[in-house]
Amino acid sequence: MEEVRSLKVTNELGMHARAAGKIVELANRHGTTLFLKKDGREIDGSSILSILSLACPKGAEIEARAVGKGAKKFMDELEKLFKDKFGEMATGQHGPRRRLLKGFSVSPGIVIGKAHHLAQSKAQVFHRRLLDEEEVESEINRFKRAVEMAKEQIRKFKSAIPEPVEGYAFVLDTHSMILNDSMLFDSTMQMIRKEKINAGWALEKSVRNIHQLFREVEDDYIGKRMDDVDSVSERVLQNLEGVEPDSLADLNEEVIVVAHTLSPCDVAEINVDYVHGILTDVGGRTSHMAIMSEALEIPVIVGLERASDVILEGDILIVDGNTGEVIVNPDPDTILSFGEEIKRYANYKSAIDRVRHLPAETLDGHKITIKANIEFIAEAKAALESGAEGIGLYRTEYLYLIRNDFPDEQSLFEDYSQIAKMVAPHPITIRTLDIASDNMISDKEATKEDNPALGLRSIRFCLKERKVFKTQLRAILRASIYGNFKLMFPMISGLEQFLEAKRILRSVMRSLDREGIEYHKEMPVGILIEIPSAVSIADILAKHADFFSIGTNDLIQYALAIDRDNEHVASLYEPFHPAVLKMVHQVIESGKKEGIDVSLCGELAGDPLAILILISLGLEEFSMNIGSIPLIKKMIRMLPLRKVRQGFKDILELPTSKKVEDFVLKKANELLPDIFEEDVFRYRTPGTA
Repeated sequence: MEEVRSLKVTNELGMHARAAGKIVELANRHGTTLFLKKDGREIDGSSILSILSLACPKGAEIEARAVGKGAKKFMDELEKLFKDKFGEMATGQHGPRRRLLKGFSVSPGIVIGKAHHLAQSKAQVFHRRLLDEEEVESEINRFKRAVEMAKEQIRKFKSAIPEPVEGYAFVLDTHSMILNDSMLFDSTMQMIRKEKINAGWALEKSVRNIHQLFREVEDDYIGKRMDDVDSVSERVLQNLEGVEPDSLADLNEEVIVVAHTLSPCDVAEINVDYVHGILTDVGGRTSHMAIMSEALEIPVIVGLERASDVILEGDILIVDGNTGEVIVNPDPDTILSFGEEIKRYANYKSAIDRVRHLPAETLDGHKITIKANIEFIAEAKAALESGAEGIGLYRTEYLYLIRNDFPDEQSLFEDYSQIAKMVAPHPITIRTLDIASDNMISDKEATKEDNPALGLRSIRFCLKERKVFKTQLRAILRASIYGNFKLMFPMISGLEQFLEAKRILRSVMRSLDREGIEYHKEMPVGILIEIPSAVSIADILAKHADFFSIGTNDLIQYALAIDRDNEHVASLYEPFHPAVLKMVHQVIESGKKEGIDVSLCGELAGDPLAILILISLGLEEFSMNIGSIPLIKKMIRMLPLRKVRQGFKDILELPTSKKVEDFVLKKANELLPDIFEEDVFRYRTPGTA
């Protein structure tokens, strides 16, 4: 028996995964063979992925064909399922279903509002064989047109970029550069010619090859680049297939945007008068989308996994960007409770904003220096506005990862001189290239290392690739006359390594002298202490360095043999481990003995609990994430330093991380009762230890 009917998709989200699952479940229950057809293409209705591939939004009409003994009865139930909107509107007497979702906070704040889905119909690409050379050339021209369309679209996004994120317009420039990248553009063209396949299929193969190339490289920077590659390639695919993407620029009501993912181009369209929060299924705190959206100063949570599936259009949401929690369809009491929480957070923000430009000086007159960690020039302005007294860590890797070759001296000089002028007269500690050799885009034929984190990376890479190293040093030295630079070498494991880096620096200086090029001849040169061996010989290194900066992010991982991004052992990543605290203390004492400055630039610096330990150990300079600065300043201005050091004098005697944390919480409650009354630790910046 066969039954055929025309069905219309009426639910707001279209035929998404949950709806597809209900169709498959119904077919399996009846033992019916189901086929679904849309736009002339028929698929197997027993496969969720096949159903999703039809890309049926609200209003789409499909033809359902059921084959089997109970085909009519099955079709009656299937028709009812469609009419009931797959149960999405069957709220019952208790109203819409309440859910709690948990993700990763990117930008703090609390908001209550209505969900709006960004419809993201991915281009459906199918394999097609090209018959002759004429068709090949036609397909190549079609691909080129789609790429040019993408470039023009990106140019339009950039020209209309909102003021809060205009400093990040370079991210859109990166997208344009990726479109010209040989790994994407040339590779796709070659596949079309060589394999005689359609442009969309060839582009997807090129993107898969790029993913494969970097699959085993565990590095945040590469992760960001892959996000950008995916975003750019999807735009080209949409142009090839004639898909019109949804736009956030068309919003005219206040909403919280819910999406599987957002691209930097999506963020560039956001009007904060209408968009009061952002939720995505995927993404990390270090993606370009996250960095740009944080600048909008609205709550942003990523990594919610199924938010776009379980949240319906129009659902009421409470978004807590401080904890990474989302409450879907809260009850009235919860809404009232969070209404009070919003007022409380506003008061907290107001309190810390009042001190952000005041000096970080303790109650008994001790000055503590607070600086910022940044990666992009655009962040320098935000850092100073948040009260930073300089840049304690300027990461220089980005320019090496957005190109198809190594950046030249002039490109680096322009970047470094620009930030020097922006931050002057405040100091900038500029870290030389800190990246693994197999992350370098230009070195595709390099042998991949089994463990790049412990391989040819950072200063090891620079000492091997002298030309690359000298180019960067020349650019830094030339730019040093425009500001107040301090130069820092990362991942130093022994004295000879540091001395060799300094010898190369001196040779570059002599070269500039011969050419009559000005530079700051007395620029301080220091070490980023992040390897246990460097801690062990800190007393020796201190005799040859102008300063130390303790990089606790890597130091903790190397000391405890823990990859904190590995979910199986992440719980063993213990910033308050007694071994870590003793290492930090050893470095401080070694620096003090030789009379050199010692600072700390890891995430630990921005943790309001850790800061109490660190200043008790003798640290007086910290560099942290921009968002942590106002709170840490407020805390320091409320602390009597002499009393802190007296109260924490036995901290290094405690045997476990748990005992350390319990001790610090107790002391913090005694020293900062007002802070605890404000429940300020609830607002610890996302990503701190």
